[in-house]
Amino acid sequence: MRFSSVKYLTGQGFKSVWKNKMMSFASFCIMLVSLLLVGMCILATINLNKVISGVAGKNEVVVIVLDGTDEEGIEAVGEAIDELSNIEKSVFYSRDEAWEDMVADMTEEQQEVFKYAEDDNPLPDTYRVTVSDIEKLTDTTNQLTSIENVEKVTAPTEFADVLVSIRNIFSVVAIALIAALAVVSLVIISNTTRTSVYSRRKEINIMKYVGATNRFINIPFFIEGMLVGILAAVAAFFLTMFVYKGLGDILNENGQILSILGVRSLYGFSDIIWYVLVGYVLAGGVIGAIGTTISTRKYVKV
Repeated sequence: MRFSSVKYLTGQGFKSVWKNKMMSFASFCIMLVSLLLVGMCILATINLNKVISGVAGKNEVVVIVLDGTDEEGIEAVGEAIDELSNIEKSVFYSRDEAWEDMVADMTEEQQEVFKYAEDDNPLPDTYRVTVSDIEKLTDTTNQLTSIENVEKVTAPTEFADVLVSIRNIFSVVAIALIAALAVVSLVIISNTTRTSVYSRRKEINIMKYVGATNRFINIPFFIEGMLVGILAAVAAFFLTMFVYKGLGDILNENGQILSILGVRSLYGFSDIIWYVLVGYVLAGGVIGAIGTTISTRKYVKV
């Protein structure tokens, strides 16, 4: 197809949006709502995953060093811990630090009672370890236990298993919901577009009778659907930004809620702005174009 023909058909697609403004507006509104539902669901999913990851990050594994181990042995334990693949970080917590922290939390009467043990500290040297993947916590705990001069390892394995189950269930539900919304949106948009195409069926039939090819007829509708989809995507983007920033400000101002969950803040909109914009534009353009093409197919078969 020549460039002049493509230019002409593209122009016709742009003109059709204005000529059929009522149906275009109906398609725009349907697509706007559909994109908002899917987009907000995806944003809620990624932020809830961050919250769950924050809770998981608060799971601390305590590695208790065997009593009587010299400094060289304690350092060797730390090096062995850091060599494990699932370790995010490890911090040495000496028995002296543990004693000072314990005494600092006591009342004066309690400090007097425990003063006798000041020269014979009964607390152990430990390493506080954070794992990268809580799904591998049980295996990591077994690896830590097998390290030489490690007396005991305490880890919240049951709580970790519960978190993993919650995360897996939530991921499956979120994917199913997003897929269902996408399919429903495509069907609704296709039906809405079909109404628009139906109102112009005579125009399509006349074009067919004078020798127009299916491609020649489809391209303006394709451009029209894509344009309406992109316009709806831009509107959905700005509405999402307004709502997301408003909710984000409320949650971030009440930081105690997030800090309890182990998260300093949700994803800032500035961090994901291009992902959201590109995602909306691609989804709107593709769904609008496909929906229009599906709706047009019936009427070009004369």
